[in-house]
Amino acid sequence: MKKRIITLIMASILALSAAACSNATGGESKTSTDASTASVVSDSSNEAGADSSDQQSAQADSKTASFEYWTEDSPAMKSIMEYVSAVTDEKSDKFVPEAERIAVFDSDGTLFGELFPTYFDQCLMIHRLVHDDTFEGNEEDAAYCKALEEYLLNGGEKPKSPRSSGEIIAEAFKGYTVEEYREYVRKFMSEPVAGFENMTYADGYYKPMISLVKYLTENGFKVYINSGSEVNMLRELSKDALGEYIPSYQIIGTTYGITAEGKEDDVKARDYTPAADEKIIFDGTVTFKDLKLNKIVGIINNLGISPLLSFGNSSGDTAMAQYVMQHGGKAYMLLCDDTVRDHGDTEEAASFKADCEALGIETVSMKNEFTTIYGDFKLTPYSDTEAEQSVAQAA
Repeated sequence: MKKRIITLIMASILALSAAACSNATGGESKTSTDASTASVVSDSSNEAGADSSDQQSAQADSKTASFEYWTEDSPAMKSIMEYVSAVTDEKSDKFVPEAERIAVFDSDGTLFGELFPTYFDQCLMIHRLVHDDTFEGNEEDAAYCKALEEYLLNGGEKPKSPRSSGEIIAEAFKGYTVEEYREYVRKFMSEPVAGFENMTYADGYYKPMISLVKYLTENGFKVYINSGSEVNMLRELSKDALGEYIPSYQIIGTTYGITAEGKEDDVKARDYTPAADEKIIFDGTVTFKDLKLNKIVGIINNLGISPLLSFGNSSGDTAMAQYVMQHGGKAYMLLCDDTVRDHGDTEEAASFKADCEALGIETVSMKNEFTTIYGDFKLTPYSDTEAEQSVAQAA
């Protein structure tokens, strides 16, 4: 019996020893397999990481690639890209957090054409006072607008204005609600412009500047328009071309007086509460003209910090440019030097360029740095346009 027990114990020991060896061998095999698997996973991870890195690099390249409609050797484009690269690079000593990246643009002559044959708001003024049968207003203003249109289209002696165009336009839309006014602007945008074949005011934005705005927003900039034109007019005019990048609340401009339909003139707005169904309307006055020093006032009151970039095209934008430069930013001015694709003036452009250089403001040659301005619209003499023909018929 004792011998049998010893035999069973020995058999058990041998069995356990065999199992241990088997487990050890299997463990080594499993470890090897796991290591192989880990290696595959690690390689896969590295490939995924590389793909992700490549993707991020491609995305970065897409943000720093040259913007559309600018020539490859454009000095201004290179300057802008270098500056944007510096302020968006976290390793750069010029890095600026995204929340503080702001760019301001003038509108007429900077984003939108101002030679149709004049500023959009003045074209709107002429249309309202000369060609709109529903207009009932100041006859002296209407006579001036008719003479101004004749001068702009055909030359001759420039008429003297009885008052500023801003005051004339403001009074011309007295009693309109903001919504009615913007609807009027929207309809006018479909009218043909003077000086181009088959072109309407809605087509009047500079394609290279739209691409610049897009480029800046893709690099974390908040873009504002800061213009001498009336703010609600600009909000409607810019909505189609730039609304994706510049929402209406990022537009600063001239403002007209606003009142309630039932408020008496001798009652202060701060003491008057409109009825629930009372219309809010324009009162026919200009309350803020957004030019020169006032452009700085607009920036201070609406932005709270100085922009990094300023873009303009005339002496009316110089104050804004200098303010931005005083605070460490950069400023650029467009030159109206293209006489083939726009109604430019080379002498005026050369004079303005010299003024800008003296102030340290960089310039952009529309002739040499834009591959196109408006697209395929062809330049024509003002007297050959549909707009001029309609003027002649109306007369």
